[in-house]
Amino acid sequence: MIRVIAGGKKSNGWLVEACGEYEKRLRKPFNISWDFVDEEKLPERVAKLDRDCFVVLLDERGEILSSPELSAKISSPLTSGREVVFVLGGAFGHFSDEMKQRANLIWSFSKLVFPHQICRLMLTEQIYRAQEIALGHPYHHA
Repeated sequence: MIRVIAGGKKSNGWLVEACGEYEKRLRKPFNISWDFVDEEKLPERVAKLDRDCFVVLLDERGEILSSPELSAKISSPLTSGREVVFVLGGAFGHFSDEMKQRANLIWSFSKLVFPHQICRLMLTEQIYRAQEIALGHPYHHA
């Protein structure tokens, strides 16, 4: 299973609807659960994660991956029974050094900066795309 810990408030209706379109297509182990927390509580929440979790921080200074590369990085932990946890910051999106040290991967969508709510939609779509790549389905056009 994939858990997303998102800093900030739960999303507007349009975003919940858009993310829902991808979420209903997800199958185990790529299905998502959302955990919305106040941004200042993110470090505490990450610190409490089981050491076996594969933690991915979304940070504009992270590694830029192609969709197939992302699929490979998250598919392996998922198929071996590890929980994958994506952590999205809130509006300011900064992570402490401790959080960065805990991460197995620090990933950036782009060198561009996006609103955190748009990142939620992009993340949901990329998880769906990763699933389809892992299953060999034609959704991803390489």
